[in-house]
Amino acid sequence: MHRRICLSALLLAASGAASAMTAEELIAKNLEAKGGRDAIKAIGSLRSTGKLSFTGDFSVDLTLDTIVSRTGKVRQEASLQGMTSVQAYDGTEGWQIQPFGGRKDPEKLSADDSKGLIDDADIDGPLVDWQAKGSTIEYLGTEDVDGTEAHKLKISEKDGDVKYVYFDPDYFLEIRTVTQRKVRGSEQAFESDLGNYEKVAGVYMPFSIESGPKGAPKQQKITLEKVEVNVPVDDAKFAFPASPAASK
Repeated sequence: MHRRICLSALLLAASGAASAMTAEELIAKNLEAKGGRDAIKAIGSLRSTGKLSFTGDFSVDLTLDTIVSRTGKVRQEASLQGMTSVQAYDGTEGWQIQPFGGRKDPEKLSADDSKGLIDDADIDGPLVDWQAKGSTIEYLGTEDVDGTEAHKLKISEKDGDVKYVYFDPDYFLEIRTVTQRKVRGSEQAFESDLGNYEKVAGVYMPFSIESGPKGAPKQQKITLEKVEVNVPVDDAKFAFPASPAASK
């Protein structure tokens, strides 16, 4: 009996310690695990190359090339059989070229449709300087993620988007994110699983990202092969092209 009481007390104490963690402490552990805030801030630009795969009824692999600037700009190119789709954000507005859908001319994106690109344009991610970005955060305890009791954080962003971030309990790196946002008046939720972390310029980054609507099979996967930091950036690549020829 005494042994059972002592074991119960230890479990209760451990549970209390876990619930006592604050959002700030969890973020601090995450940034430390990634390599530290200074190492993250030292990245002025980021270029990643790899593969974008779609599964399901329509299965295809495209080559992927993404470049991000610390100035809050991003350009992503996905290529297949001589055709290249482009999505970009120039720091103010988003635009795209979608030849696979029969649209070869550049077209501007709405504010709602640009939100994903705006997220991609933030090299630091939502946790670095979250106060300055106008976000509020809340630690929600732990939740099962495919058999792992992951720490769960809620981020309410200034633009109304809400992100739930799940952290591995041992390494404190992100293993899942869920983003809830309004797109053209309707609530949408997107889920991504992150893995295969590798260290680049002192910072751990996920080299595998599987995504899809929350509650549905994840039919989009990004597999990175190479990530380079502080590469030369031509700002003209992010700008809305004056003509189709200018986008090449």
